[in-house]
Amino acid sequence: MDINQIMKQAQEFQQKMGQVQNELATKKVSSSVGGGMVSVIVNGRNELVELKIDREIINPEDPAMLQDLVMAAVNDAMRKAREMAQQEMSKLTGGLNIPGLT
Repeated sequence: MDINQIMKQAQEFQQKMGQVQNELATKKVSSSVGGGMVSVIVNGRNELVELKIDREIINPEDPAMLQDLVMAAVNDAMRKAREMAQQEMSKLTGGLNIPGLT
């Protein structure tokens, strides 16, 4: 295989990877904790796009509980988004684990 062919394949891979990353920005995952009192939506780029907090859970005397619920919901949604991104990238890489792609 000559260098021109390798460069062409690398460019095609880069284009496909850009398309997957753009698609991930439109895909969303959600997480809800505290019986639905805190819910979040994260996109495939690990960006928090929505946060809902039921006003009944807001207790000025116990801010730590609300903080814990928000962190739990966000962390769970981020984990789901990473898994989704890994699945989409594995389609592109044919299952090869290439560091830095997700």
